[in-house]
Amino acid sequence: MSARLHVDLDALVANIAHVRATVSPAELMLVVKDDAYGHGLGPVVRAAVAAGVNWFGAFDVRTGCAVREAVDDDARIFAWIAASRGDLDAAVAARIDLGIGDADLLEELAEAARDAHASMRVHLKIDTGLHRNGVRPEQWPGFVARAAALQTEGVIEVAGVWSHIAEASDAEDDEARSVYEWALRQATAAGLRPAMRHLAASAASFARPEFRYDMVRVGAFCYGIRSAGGPSADHLGLRPIGRLDADVVEVAEEFARIGLGALDGLPSSLERRAMVGTPAGSRSLVAIGATESLVAAWPGAVVGDVVTVYGPGVAGESTATDLAEIIGTIGEEVALRVSPLVPRRYTRR
Repeated sequence: MSARLHVDLDALVANIAHVRATVSPAELMLVVKDDAYGHGLGPVVRAAVAAGVNWFGAFDVRTGCAVREAVDDDARIFAWIAASRGDLDAAVAARIDLGIGDADLLEELAEAARDAHASMRVHLKIDTGLHRNGVRPEQWPGFVARAAALQTEGVIEVAGVWSHIAEASDAEDDEARSVYEWALRQATAAGLRPAMRHLAASAASFARPEFRYDMVRVGAFCYGIRSAGGPSADHLGLRPIGRLDADVVEVAEEFARIGLGALDGLPSSLERRAMVGTPAGSRSLVAIGATESLVAAWPGAVVGDVVTVYGPGVAGESTATDLAEIIGTIGEEVALRVSPLVPRRYTRR
């Protein structure tokens, strides 16, 4: 393999520190779904723990269990997708906080906790309009009343109330927050006192202080991936932690061939639309094949030269989000496309 993804763990730690300072006194939940946004779960989680992170957002129970294997028992792990009774049993065993946005799932979890003679920490989810699961407002009063009864029984502890927002416009987000505030009042009326209220992800956690509550769930910004159409990483005070490099494997008069292609995660739609970094500055990405691609030649190019597809470099290289904006997607999508077969190389001073 003549390509690799360099992951700068010092940049990760610096980003975490900056995010925590920005959102304080709210707590940071570092989201590590999809193999820590393609950067490698284990090294990212271990570096984050060493930097003082106590909460991890895992998306699904399988990822949550992998995080538990990498951290000590004191770390809190939050997962919001449990697809089976097996997932619920695994969550109970691994002491994972579960996001519950469905009445039937709440009953299934209570049954799993009874069978294990355990009490599960849950975060109840209200649908604030994004429709990414969550209990509908008209069903919410009955839902929180049932959760309160199960808490009295001792099979669950309602540790939080949470939701997702669209982050599409301030007006839509304000409407979602209004629904969320109503849901919190209903939970209080049912006798619940959740310690962790969380609504905001990366963009809202920086731009809207009133959305921070007790905790924010931040993934992309901790990895230095800015929002599409949003401020630059420099403006946000963040550093991209990933750099995707590929070696030159052949040189011709008009092109240099690099060992990275669509099967490795390079979006074919970037062909003739993106610039990449070379030892002589930016050059056009002129063709993308399955396992190799062509870059416009530069004077003195030789086999073994390094081309940077995205990430910090010396030639003003694109970021993952810069490439994403060319093809109408988001930076996370570009980062996640990098094949797990591409080696990850970790640096830490």
